[in-house]
Amino acid sequence: MNTSQQYDTIISKCEDIFTKKTKDYGTAWRILRTSSLTDQIFIKAQRIRTLEDKGVNKVGESIEDEFIGIINYCIMAIIQLELKDETNLELETEIASSLYMKYFLEAKKLMEMKNHDYGEAWRDMRVSSFTDLILMKLLRVKQIEDNKGSTIISEGIDANYYDMINYAVFALIQMSEAKK
Repeated sequence: MNTSQQYDTIISKCEDIFTKKTKDYGTAWRILRTSSLTDQIFIKAQRIRTLEDKGVNKVGESIEDEFIGIINYCIMAIIQLELKDETNLELETEIASSLYMKYFLEAKKLMEMKNHDYGEAWRDMRVSSFTDLILMKLLRVKQIEDNKGSTIISEGIDANYYDMINYAVFALIQMSEAKK
């Protein structure tokens, strides 16, 4: 498979989980501020790093599950950035899924442009580097959030979420290839 097909496989898996959880829980996550979603992503990335460093998993959720969680929380955060002024917390499953796919496809489009320019350099990286890059992006997002969204020269919060989505997708692709 090529990168685009591998990416689509990851989209399908993540979207399936997102949709099923939306059917189970509704869009209760809409009550969260983006800073709370950032912290949820941080928890998942920190757990991945701990598992990578210690090599022991006592909870049972896999590193793959955590990368999927990072992707889904990042997309929720992007949705929250768009809908921030709306008071309606509950979205119909179809609307939530439509927004989810809109932003996942935006992330894929960004990946394809960067992949062209960087020549798929990510394929020679380690999964642990993706974890570290996600943690670095989270620290950047937290700083931007602490600055009330203001930046002088840097890209905004949404760009960092998109990068985290793509780093997590790359990690999942590499992990799936390692299993083969």
